[in-house]
Amino acid sequence: MLNATIQPAVKPLENGDRLNRVEFERRYELLPPHKKAELIDGVVYMAAALRYKSHGLPHSSLMGWLATYAANTVGVELADNATVRLDLDNEPQPDALLRIRSEFGGQSRISDDDYIEGAPELIVEISGSTVSYDLYDKLTVYRRHGVLEYIVWRVYDQAIDWFYLENGEYIKLEMNNLGIIESRIFPSLVLSINQLVQGNLAEVLALQQQQFKTKKHKNYCQKLRSRQEV
Repeated sequence: MLNATIQPAVKPLENGDRLNRVEFERRYELLPPHKKAELIDGVVYMAAALRYKSHGLPHSSLMGWLATYAANTVGVELADNATVRLDLDNEPQPDALLRIRSEFGGQSRISDDDYIEGAPELIVEISGSTVSYDLYDKLTVYRRHGVLEYIVWRVYDQAIDWFYLENGEYIKLEMNNLGIIESRIFPSLVLSINQLVQGNLAEVLALQQQQFKTKKHKNYCQKLRSRQEV
């Protein structure tokens, strides 16, 4: 009788594990669907249970704002908690991202097995207890891999930091005298910081809707169409 080959059991994924991306993905597949894990500089980070006011509610507001922009801008897509393959040591799962589709000139692509590969143009993180992680470890990784803009909503501080990449460094965008910030990468993507922090989503969306009537936004959509690969 031939001896059957015994396959070693796949070890469970645990917070703090040091792995490469291949092994991380192998173990991640065994996690329950509701569990979130990320690989940042070769270290596994597993999210704790998410609270309503410190994550769920602000997350939904940001998604509504970004979805409005994506729905009205040709070639731009929004993703929620999608895994991003950056390199063999980094595979984050940001709370939200905006990307330009590759056929419209974007810098990321969708792999054959349905993952984002490469840096999306814009990444957003909701930070409650993870501020130090999001503003240091993740910020460094996103900067190094060319994420062009990075937004961190520090919920407990009632503040939003919006960074853009310039000459290899993140520069913080400042509000104008009306408390509004506009993206450097996505023309006419505007955000009233105070209205969002105060929970006035209707005002945030009304301001964003106004931008779709502007010549700036129409010109940007035309520019994206001109890049589209046939």
